[in-house]
Amino acid sequence: MSARVIIVVPTFNESRHIGPLLDALLVEAHELGARIIVADGGSTDGTTAIVGGIAQDNPAVRLIHNPRRIQSAAMNLAVAACGDDADYVIRVDAHGTYPPDYCRRLVAEAIERQVASIVVPMLTIGEAGFQRAVAAAQNSPIGTGGSAHRMGNASGPVDHGHHALMRIDAFRAVGGYDETFRANEDAELDYRLRQAGHTIWLTDRTAMTYYPRATVSGLFRQYFGYGGGRARNILKHRMRPRLRQMAPLAILPVVLLAALSIWHWAFLIPLALWGVGCIALGMHAARKYYPDADMPVAFSPLVGVAAMVMHLAWSSGFWLHVLQRPFRRGTV
Repeated sequence: MSARVIIVVPTFNESRHIGPLLDALLVEAHELGARIIVADGGSTDGTTAIVGGIAQDNPAVRLIHNPRRIQSAAMNLAVAACGDDADYVIRVDAHGTYPPDYCRRLVAEAIERQVASIVVPMLTIGEAGFQRAVAAAQNSPIGTGGSAHRMGNASGPVDHGHHALMRIDAFRAVGGYDETFRANEDAELDYRLRQAGHTIWLTDRTAMTYYPRATVSGLFRQYFGYGGGRARNILKHRMRPRLRQMAPLAILPVVLLAALSIWHWAFLIPLALWGVGCIALGMHAARKYYPDADMPVAFSPLVGVAAMVMHLAWSSGFWLHVLQRPFRRGTV
């Protein structure tokens, strides 16, 4: 392929995954004539030593320091440092797994479609316990609201998807990632790309595998950040949220309303309806994604519990950002 490519891997404490990931990416880099840029946010677990050792034997690998730590800054730094003689940048998350020809398929489709951005479906897999419940929720409408890149088996233009490849001239023309976003930075960039007239294409030729949070606290923190990021995105661009984004907004008010049940039991009804609905839909999702009884029937309600954690955290993060907005200066 004639396209010039850089593959960027943002890292922070990824010593368990970075070695095998770079070994696989080096095969792709050789086929594409690409360079691999590892942008590390100050790892303390030996990640940089592993990358440095691999880079000594492989000139295609370069390690750069990302003082801001966040992924948006890592991508911007890598493009600024290494993107001048490249056509495409591919973003690879260190904590995912990828098919052996992932990058080559992305580049081939980008050349064929002549679009600014290729995004990919995400298949979420849990290895055990609560993580498996989270995976089932995230692979179903109860946890994703029907996002195209989460549901799979689709291709075509989309508003947003999991970032995989971008044309560097388009990336630079819209200003790259907004580094004030700690979450939802990908959706924010997608909005600016579409406003500039670019197409975001969801491919069905490849995908990535994602391993979700394995604890309730970790999942809550993640979705709390997502909710706050979505609020910031909507306020920054004065966007009208979609119905699937508006529905979770009711969850925090429903939970707070239940506190009034000390005066009348009827205030518990919305909370009960939400809980029963999540458990029922979660059990349906468990049967769909674990059809061979891999998940015991008694365990399947955890899928609904995982979805409830996601809903409440997202709603809480959204409303907290909105309520704090008047006290922030110069930000949205």
